[in-house]
Amino acid sequence: MSASASPTPAIERPSKKHSWGEIASTFGIILIVIYCLAPFYWMLVSSLRPDTEIFDNSWWPTHPSLENYKSVFSSGNYFGQGLLNSLIVSVVVTIVALAVATFASYALARLDFRGKGMLLIVVLATSMFPLVAIMVPLLKNFTDWGWINTYQAMIVPDLSFSLPLAVWNLTSFFRQMPQELEQSAMVDGCTPGQAFRKVILPIAAPGIFTTAIIIFIGAWNEFLVAVTMINRPTMQPATVLLSKFTGDSQFNTPFGSQMAAGVIMTIPLIIMVLLFQRRIVAGLAAGGLKQ
Repeated sequence: MSASASPTPAIERPSKKHSWGEIASTFGIILIVIYCLAPFYWMLVSSLRPDTEIFDNSWWPTHPSLENYKSVFSSGNYFGQGLLNSLIVSVVVTIVALAVATFASYALARLDFRGKGMLLIVVLATSMFPLVAIMVPLLKNFTDWGWINTYQAMIVPDLSFSLPLAVWNLTSFFRQMPQELEQSAMVDGCTPGQAFRKVILPIAAPGIFTTAIIIFIGAWNEFLVAVTMINRPTMQPATVLLSKFTGDSQFNTPFGSQMAAGVIMTIPLIIMVLLFQRRIVAGLAAGGLKQ
């Protein structure tokens, strides 16, 4: 009598259990997202409220209206021209800062000389210098040079604070790239300039894009220099014009129009981040890796 084969026991897969750490991390991320997006959501909701409902606490306006957006672009506000001024200043600052910082940071990352570490500390300390402390000397110099109510009165101070940050970020990024990349390119017949242009720059694109976004956002949101150096409404950027919106009387603050203008100013930044989010994430991730 043959022994019957015993059935093969079924293999039980261990059930995936979420640890308390993962649950806490997810909950913390949700809280951070809500904390960051709640002001923008309330600004959007307030921009859709008519003046009679501007102080309501409902989660959505009872009578949504686009009147605030229409009033933003009324002839007396010059907000459309202000957006163009902000765009011109931000683009010029970003391009010039990246052009200078890319070459400077590459040289700092590849060349060895005495005092390089101290030089980088000085560069970083320059960006931390309080802007309000130099506004009076800047105003005097720009008045003597005839720069008041000009684009360079906004671009030059923005560059003085954007360049140190760009140099510091890109220097740490180039330093993590192996020098064998340039050596291999020069073995294949490239000059140092060609190796930098054809090999290093394409690889460094994520870090450059990340730095460009940071510089652009800083120049786009700049207020103190513009409100001090520019007093002509047609030359003022959107941030200054937003602060000078007036209502029907001196006692009526147009909160709805200000909220609508804030939404309009935020939308370009959101679109830019969404378009380049992969490069931004790649640049941030590459900056945290060691070669």
